[in-house]
Amino acid sequence: MSGSRNSSGLPFFPGYTFRDVTKSAFHRPQTLELRDGYPLPRRPSAGIGRDPLLSDQLIQQEDTDLLFDAQTLTNISCDGDSYPPFIPAYVTLDKKVLHFYAYFREDVPSCPDEEYRIRPVIIYYYLEDDTMCIYEPVVENSGIPQGKRLKRQRMPKNQHGEYYRWKDLNLAIDLEMYGVKYHIIQCDGFTKQFLEREGIILNAPEVMPLAPHRKHLQKPKPCPTSSIDGEKYTFFTLDRKVLRFYALWEDADSLVGKTSPVTIRYFLVDNTVEVRLVDEPNSGREAYTGLMGRIRLPKTIKTGSESFPSCVLEVSPQEVEEYYCPKDFQVGQRVKLLGRTFLLCDCDGFTKDYYKITYPDMELQPIQIPKKTKVTERPKVVAPYNGFGSLEDSLQNCLSLYPGPPRKNVMKILGNSQKVLRYSAILDSQKPADIGRRFILSYFLSNDAVSIFEKPTNNSGVIGGRFLEKIRIPKPGSTADNPKYYSPADLAIGAKVDVFGHRFLLTDADQYVLSYLEANPNDIPEETLESLRQKLSLGTANDQGAIQENEDKTRKQA
Repeated sequence: MSGSRNSSGLPFFPGYTFRDVTKSAFHRPQTLELRDGYPLPRRPSAGIGRDPLLSDQLIQQEDTDLLFDAQTLTNISCDGDSYPPFIPAYVTLDKKVLHFYAYFREDVPSCPDEEYRIRPVIIYYYLEDDTMCIYEPVVENSGIPQGKRLKRQRMPKNQHGEYYRWKDLNLAIDLEMYGVKYHIIQCDGFTKQFLEREGIILNAPEVMPLAPHRKHLQKPKPCPTSSIDGEKYTFFTLDRKVLRFYALWEDADSLVGKTSPVTIRYFLVDNTVEVRLVDEPNSGREAYTGLMGRIRLPKTIKTGSESFPSCVLEVSPQEVEEYYCPKDFQVGQRVKLLGRTFLLCDCDGFTKDYYKITYPDMELQPIQIPKKTKVTERPKVVAPYNGFGSLEDSLQNCLSLYPGPPRKNVMKILGNSQKVLRYSAILDSQKPADIGRRFILSYFLSNDAVSIFEKPTNNSGVIGGRFLEKIRIPKPGSTADNPKYYSPADLAIGAKVDVFGHRFLLTDADQYVLSYLEANPNDIPEETLESLRQKLSLGTANDQGAIQENEDKTRKQA
């Protein structure tokens, strides 16, 4: 048996190979190295890292092959014209879809009027991955579940595992998919151009056939007509055409013989009549304006049918000899409808034009509807203020049955939302318990409201805290219809403020009060500004004197 031998002369067979006892590095060395810019197998050094399984002849032959490959790779020309760029098929055929129009027959065994239905579908063939999708256009109120019939997938062609491809598609052919036979009749322009470019001869396109029930619907049916004075009008011609009359209902059964304005509408499409009351404010009636619903009014009943209990049952058409027609409604005359007498006073423009064309001999004599004399409204008397809530809320209760909140000055609220004038006050009272009670009166410029807070005093017996919620304070003598409220012009040092029976005496104010009033001197009396200047300047001088006195005492002690 011949075989390759290693360096020791032993045959290269199992049992004749030995482990190198002098080997000290057992890591796996790197097998590739870069030579001339290409990764090539590393050439082991002589006696170092040499695989004992490779003979010298194999290594020499491998080196020769690598050198030949390197020379070949080095001498290859890198001209871009000889190697055109490669574009895969899924990029070239992306978003390219063949569009076919087809239909299939659906049997209808339970309906005697139609034996089968023709249901149109659209077949999409995606060239990217040879998948197909079948979609049925949705028809509104068809009663048939429509939409996507087969989702996008590869459609099986036969039982041998083959699938439909674009080469199998053509016009005027049948495709059987999952037991349903689809007949292709047409395609779009892109599909036609693509198939002809690929060498496929397209068959002649076909027309979508009509189902039996569609053929029955295409037969012209006689339009429903109504005979009026020997003339016939179709439904489509008279639809939405209404004669409108303005009349007076002469209610003789009422105690005072009241007349009420009504509107009579005559619908030409079906010769029905409707009567509605004209809604009048403060008429004493409910908001319901329907006096007589839309019905076909009988004018003359056949002889022998007068004893028919019409109050219980409706009159049938067999018992009516004549119905009301437009000729029976003449402006200026009276007409009796279901026992009620109406005086036709006028009509609208369309009704006048209709009578000029249809009944040129009929004269229209409009009657001026007498206008009701307006009753002189009595002036509203505002009830006196009862002390509950604010004056505006009490006034709203007098103006409306369902009072709403009083209106607010939004711009004033936004401009003065954080501006507050603060004053110091005491109670002007003769009670001994009120002596020494100190208050802070805050005036909010955003809504002219006032809140009062009492400073707690030790061992006074009075619990301090909030004395008055934020509310607008009316001046003495104000009424609900002409309220007058306290304003910054009334809040001077030494002025007395009457707060719902409590009298407060203003003793001091913040420096911000004087700054704000001097910056906005409109409607501010000079006496108010002068009182604030005197008080605040005196307080500033007292503060400076106290500071100077403290400094002198400190200097003497030193």
